[in-house]
Amino acid sequence: MNEDKPPPVFQSFDPRAELLVSERNLPHWFQPGAAIFVTFRTADSMPSEVILRWRRELEDWLRRRGLPIGLAQSTVSRHLMNHEDMIARLDPSQRSELQKRSDQLFHRSLDACHGACVLRAPEIAKTVGDAMLFHMGTKYELDRLVVMPNHVHAIVQFYPESDLSVVSQSWMRYSARQINQALGTSGPFWQPEPFDHIIRSPEQFRYLQQYILDNPAKAKLRPGEFLYRERAASNLPE
Repeated sequence: MNEDKPPPVFQSFDPRAELLVSERNLPHWFQPGAAIFVTFRTADSMPSEVILRWRRELEDWLRRRGLPIGLAQSTVSRHLMNHEDMIARLDPSQRSELQKRSDQLFHRSLDACHGACVLRAPEIAKTVGDAMLFHMGTKYELDRLVVMPNHVHAIVQFYPESDLSVVSQSWMRYSARQINQALGTSGPFWQPEPFDHIIRSPEQFRYLQQYILDNPAKAKLRPGEFLYRERAASNLPE
């Protein structure tokens, strides 16, 4: 990376600019030049009993607010055909509350460190970190990342010619191959579809920076059980 290059400026979502929307099991909003909070997790990070607990807690939350209980299953699985119809019946504040609560339960479940948690090993975590830093400054800018025992969080901003879905699959494909080789294992290592959230404001940008920084402490990890990297310098959105 060219040290003479000025620090990158991370921008939040621009409602006037082009927005690319795609959906598999999860919705994905992508805007070149806008910062994105990305999470991807190991294939064993959410056992069925954890997903069931997540759904039941969400059902209880919906029941107490008089909202459709079926939203819990459709939010957790994203497979129910009438999910968008149920979401459309909520007012904007209810939709926002539902998304916030679901995200809280999802990230809390990840921080409980289910699964084999092989990323706890420093050499395995370094493999993931190196993969994510490899094209920094050429295909994207990366503000910070944390490799947790069973998941990864990062704030990344792509150049116009790059694409989140292509690059994230490259990160996961390369690191999975290296990790399986190191461990003598085979088969899927990552859950195939990352979670991504386009950052909507400077305040949210700072909140997510702090979230990534604080994540190891929230999960009660000790030094050496996670990998944290951040840029030496970057400019925040105004």
